[in-house]
Amino acid sequence: MIRVAIADDQPLFCTGLQMMIESQPDLEFAGSAPDGLQAMHLARSARPDVLLMDIRMPVLDGIAATEGIRRENAEPLPRIVVLTTFERDEAVAAALRAGADGFVLKDATPEFILAAIRTVHDGHSVIAPKATTDLFRTLARRRPEAIDALSVREKEVFLLAARGLSNGEIGRTAFISEATVKSHVRSILAKLRLASRVQLVAFAYENGLVR
Repeated sequence: MIRVAIADDQPLFCTGLQMMIESQPDLEFAGSAPDGLQAMHLARSARPDVLLMDIRMPVLDGIAATEGIRRENAEPLPRIVVLTTFERDEAVAAALRAGADGFVLKDATPEFILAAIRTVHDGHSVIAPKATTDLFRTLARRRPEAIDALSVREKEVFLLAARGLSNGEIGRTAFISEATVKSHVRSILAKLRLASRVQLVAFAYENGLVR
């Protein structure tokens, strides 16, 4: 059973999500919060597996709340999917940098939102379709020096991963084993102080390294 909590200051939207969650046999509603501060308390007290986090909320926004939850020492921490109304939203990139596991547009279909919940629970990241390139292209600044710390091979793997290729696809393209790809990705994340491949994608687009 996947326990899902919601942080959103719109009661009708929140209720709709709750009903959708409760209609699924493998999902359990774990509570809701109307602002970011209460979302942090909810994450600590209810221990949801997945937290759907609105970006714009009173008291504390979803970005600050995500950062706060990620700083918690207690385990397990919830997987966080941020919710947004706008595709081109700099706040989404900030949320990904803060440690969110992906983002979903609020007008996404129920099927997509449900799939996103299950996907992040399985340990993967999820990003709203189509929105990624448009979102980060608006933020792009050419900063090739941003990856100077990487080796030549790591830079190659970085750029392939930033374009969304899987480990297997990267390995076939770069003519290296999948295990080697995984090793390079771990090294890249450590050197760039990134927490996930979603943050890697955000980093690449924000620095104009992919278009």
